[in-house]
Amino acid sequence: MNKQRRKFLQIGGMLGVGAALFPYEIAARSAEIAKLSKFGLQLYSVKEEMAKDAAGTMRKLAGFGYKQFEGFDGGKGILWGMKPAECKSLLSDIGVDFISSHADVFKNLDEQAEQAAEVGMKYLICPYIGAQNSVEEWKNISERFNKAGATLKSHGLKFAYHNHDYTFKMLDGQLPQDILMANTDPDLVDFELDMYWSHVAGYDPLKYIAKFPGRFKLCHVKDAEPDGGDTHDRGVLLGAGEMPYAEIIKKSKKYGMEYFVVEQERFVGTTPLKAAEANAVYLSKLKV
Repeated sequence: MNKQRRKFLQIGGMLGVGAALFPYEIAARSAEIAKLSKFGLQLYSVKEEMAKDAAGTMRKLAGFGYKQFEGFDGGKGILWGMKPAECKSLLSDIGVDFISSHADVFKNLDEQAEQAAEVGMKYLICPYIGAQNSVEEWKNISERFNKAGATLKSHGLKFAYHNHDYTFKMLDGQLPQDILMANTDPDLVDFELDMYWSHVAGYDPLKYIAKFPGRFKLCHVKDAEPDGGDTHDRGVLLGAGEMPYAEIIKKSKKYGMEYFVVEQERFVGTTPLKAAEANAVYLSKLKV
């Protein structure tokens, strides 16, 4: 083989290897600079504004970059008095998905489920159940969740439970959150992890998600100021606290987390709408 031909084959081989590796290199680099393409807001964060002008407030939030909403019953139902068709039209106009709503899942569940399904929601969520006095009571709560989940499944929806800190406080040698995980049917009940509440209760949210892969599909993203001790009043704007959300979000997706919902309940030196805008900016720039 002459030198010219050998050199040609060597160059060709090198190009071949480079071409084969090129897509993987792109993927690796893309992973390094990946951003969170969609994130939501729990509308309770702007509850006063929602009470005054729900449609106008939702339009403003969409302008901040939110692509998903999670609702709540503000006294006018989960659609704030809007008809499903009206709400669906608004969402289409502003380019937002209404993924879920906190609701009283033990009253008029079929009626609420019909409304939720019509606007495209995927979940109705129990936002609060209160601390129970015994392990047996928590098992009874689990069964109520299973029944609510079965009702919602018949409407094409899913049930989820949103925790506070009380499910992360030991009771008779057991963690109430563990009891719920063990006694609810994964086919009927998902969970929305409020990462702030687990954090201030002393449980690493990422480690807890890893213990139960596939059970936590939604989460509340809110930050806690450092060195707060046991106090619950530690909420700050995203990025101003001690919770490493770039890592939490990136790794939690590996365990089945799908929806990242901002919630802000404490406002220091800001307003609810300004906080919502600042949190959207933070998440839009976060490398996950």
